[in-house]
Amino acid sequence: MQTQQLKRYETYLRSAKHSSENTIEAYMRDLRQFSAWLTPRGVKSFASVTAPQAKEYVEYLGDCGKSASTVTRTLASLRCFYAYLWSAGKCDSNPFDAITPPHAEKKLPMVLTSDEINLLISQPKPVDFKGYRDRAILELLYAAGVRVSELIALDMSDVNLSAGFIRVGESGHERVIPIYHEAASAISDYIRCARQKIAIMPGETALFVNSGGTRMTRQGLWKMLKKYQSQTKIDKEITPQTFRHSLATHMLQNGADLDTVQEILGHTDKASTQLYAQMLMRGLRDAYDRFHPRAN
Repeated sequence: MQTQQLKRYETYLRSAKHSSENTIEAYMRDLRQFSAWLTPRGVKSFASVTAPQAKEYVEYLGDCGKSASTVTRTLASLRCFYAYLWSAGKCDSNPFDAITPPHAEKKLPMVLTSDEINLLISQPKPVDFKGYRDRAILELLYAAGVRVSELIALDMSDVNLSAGFIRVGESGHERVIPIYHEAASAISDYIRCARQKIAIMPGETALFVNSGGTRMTRQGLWKMLKKYQSQTKIDKEITPQTFRHSLATHMLQNGADLDTVQEILGHTDKASTQLYAQMLMRGLRDAYDRFHPRAN
C-alpha cells in the first residue's frame, strides 16, 4: 500500500503541482527513507502513523547524524505528503504538524582565496570547444556570482559584451550585472570560436551549450567544476555557491558596500549579505587576538 501511495503522490507532484524534477526527487527520496524506517516496525500504512512515531522518526534522523537543515527539509517533505493524504481523505490528521524543526546553525560560507580562484580559472585551455566554454563559465561565475539556475538559463540575448553587462533572473525579478573585461572577453571568444561551430539545433537560444549543441545542464556544470577542482587539488568544497561566496567576500574586503553586493547577488534580504561582513569581522577578530601584543 505504501508503494502505491508514493507512486500516486509522485504523479500528483508532477501533474497537478507541476513541481520541478529536483523537488520531486528530493520529496520522494525523503518519503522512501521514511517508508523504509516504518517497515521493520510493522507499520503498513502511512495513515496509521501516530504523532509519537513521527516524533521518534525525527529524533532518529538526528541520532543518525543528519544535519539540522536536512532534518528540517525532511520534515517539510513529510508534512506536505500528509497534507496531500488528508486532502484526499486517506488520513485523519498530520502526525508531523506539532513537531518543531531543529534549530539550524548558520554555517560560515566556504570562500576561495584570490590565488585559488585564479588557479581554477586557468585550468580550462581555450584550444577546443570545452576549453573555450569552461573558461567562459568560470570567469562568469566569479565575475557575476550567478546561481546555477541563472547561469544555465542564460540566453544569447542576455549578454551585452560591448557594454560589459549580463541580465539574469525571470521577468519582474531581473537584475543587470556588470562583468569585468576578462570575463566579457572569455565569453566573446567562446561564442566566436566554439559555440557557433557546434551543430546548434534550430532555434536554440542558450548561451552555454553542451557538445551536442543543446542547453547545458545543472549536472554538466557540476561535473565540470569537479573536474577542474581535481586538477588543482584545492582541498575545499567547490560549487557555484563557492564562487558567489568568494565574490561577495572579496568585494567587501576591497571596500564595496553591502548594498552593492546585495544587488549583484540578488539577495532580497540584507541579512543574507551581512553574513559575509560578519565573517570578515570574525576573521579580523581572530587575527587581532593572534597578533596584537597585548591581546593575550
